Order: sequence, then C-alpha cells, then structure tokens
Amino acid sequence: MERGGAKMLHLDVMDGHFVPNLTIGPPVVESIRKATRSHLDVHLMIENPDRYAADFVRAGANSVSVHYEAARHLDGTLGVIRNAGAMAGVVLNPATPVSVLEDVLEVADYVLLMSVNPGFGGQQLIPYVLQKVRKLERMRREKKLRLPIEIDGGVHMNNLAEVVRAGCDWIVTGSAIFHSADAEATVREMRSVAAGATAIQI
Repeated sequence: MERGGAKMLHLDVMDGHFVPNLTIGPPVVESIRKATRSHLDVHLMIENPDRYAADFVRAGANSVSVHYEAARHLDGTLGVIRNAGAMAGVVLNPATPVSVLEDVLEVADYVLLMSVNPGFGGQQLIPYVLQKVRKLERMRREKKLRLPIEIDGGVHMNNLAEVVRAGCDWIVTGSAIFHSADAEATVREMRSVAAGATAIQI
C-alpha cells in the first residue's frame, strides 16, 4: 500500500460491545507503528472511549476518532485525544444526522462519516450518506473550517470519484484493496481516480 502511494493506514478498533466484532488493541498499534512511518488513523468503535483513547495515542496513533454515539462527553473526549498529542476526530453512524455536529465542529480536527453500519467489512456503501457528506461540506464551508471529511465503508473503484466529488478528503477502503490481486497497483489506481475527480458544490 505504501509503495502504491498510501499516506495513511486506517486501523479499526472494535470491542465486541459497541459493535459485534472484536479486533485490535494498543499493543497491535504499537507493533504497526514500529513497522511504518505512515500516518496511523485509529478509529475507536468502542464503548467508553475516554478510558482508552490516550492509550492508542501513546501506542503511536497520529489521529484517533470516537463515535458521537459512544462519547458521553464528546468535547472532553476530543480534548483527551488532543492533549495526548494526536488529531481528534468525531465519527457518525449512517443514521446519525450531521446536524448534531453543529456546535462541536470547531473543536474537532476531522469528521469521519460511516457509509456502512460499523462492525463488518465488505458491505455496500449506503447511498444517502453521500448527501450527508454534502451537508457537512456546506457546514464547514459556512463556518470557514478546514477540517477534513473522512468516509469509511463500501468505497471502491466504481464509486470513488463520486465520493470525492461529494466532498470527502480522506478515503478509507479495505476490501477494494485487500481483495484485489495487487494491492500496490490498486492503491495507485485509486489515487489516480481520486486526483482526477473534481469536487462539486451541491
């Protein structure tokens, strides 16, 4: 992936409670950190993110995102992440409207919009999430903010340009790369498609 031009590695952390699956913890992130200088983007799909967020920063995460649906004191959680030395992001599940972020956008470093229901790979992108992307892009433009919009779930070669044109800056894709015959070539091609997509304001 790095040879193909990927600059960021997205690491999904699942606790078996907030989502059904159980995946990695800080020790694995620490091991990955030793193997790469790429930006490590850690996505916490966990309950009680306050308790663990700083541990992932200490393990080597450059950015850590927490779910709006799981963070009881979102402003404080973002502060914990930032004070630990990483970018602090907010994640919204597909059915959560972007309007809930109206008063917190200024204290977030980026927003991740889930385009599938979290917990399992290989799902299809939920079409209405692209309208959420457009709404969020308008919100950040009106507030004159530069925070990146990230999307995760069901992004592949055939819908990548549409996703970029909707306003996404950071693209997470798993199956499209790892189920391809050549991960390096696929990343390179996807970067080319994304670069060629022209953003449109809707």
